[in-house]
Amino acid sequence: MVRIPRIRLRGRRAQRRAFQAATLLTVLALAPPAWLWLSAGDRVGTVGSAPSAPVAVVFGAGLVDGKPSPYLEHRLDAALTLFQEHKVQAILVTGDNGRVAYDEPDAMGGYLVAHGVPAVRVVRDYAGFDTWDSCTRARRIFGVDRAVLVSQGFHVRRALALCEAAGIDSYAVGVDEPHDATWYYGGLREIPGAGKAALSASLRPDPALLGAKEPGIAEALADAARH
Repeated sequence: MVRIPRIRLRGRRAQRRAFQAATLLTVLALAPPAWLWLSAGDRVGTVGSAPSAPVAVVFGAGLVDGKPSPYLEHRLDAALTLFQEHKVQAILVTGDNGRVAYDEPDAMGGYLVAHGVPAVRVVRDYAGFDTWDSCTRARRIFGVDRAVLVSQGFHVRRALALCEAAGIDSYAVGVDEPHDATWYYGGLREIPGAGKAALSASLRPDPALLGAKEPGIAEALADAARH
């Protein structure tokens, strides 16, 4: 009878356990992104395929010298087209205004107004510090219950899942971009972002800032009804 040295057996067991642990970690890492893709179904498309909805929600994407970054400008252009084609009656711009020197919502709102959207139809959420905060505040603070969400393709599925979890019947428009370094960086950020989204959708925490209900969306839709 040939005996296998105990050291060799222990080494094989350690390798097997390491492989099992690596497999488990891989599954756990890939499960949230898979959930985002599967849950989106056929509710992600283009401006042309988007259904009509009362509100478009545009998520912040950074400023350059106080003006919308190129990615953010493209999101705003898509929302502008939705408005011009009468697919939405109001636009909620939601972003970060956590410090005086950085004001995404006003930069976004100013861009839309400068391009012809009546000021009353542009509503600003100054506490959209992340996607979950933007979605849950859209529902709880601004009363949005149906919307077209506007972002780049690498982000829209996460936005869609979180806004649905927040109680908003949503369709997502993925804005086309060249697949450059910024695009791939955004895609990489979605891997941990998907895990965070899964937790937010399950636990549904309060946003960083909640506050009183705001009438901006109701006033915008009332103005649309008058015209």
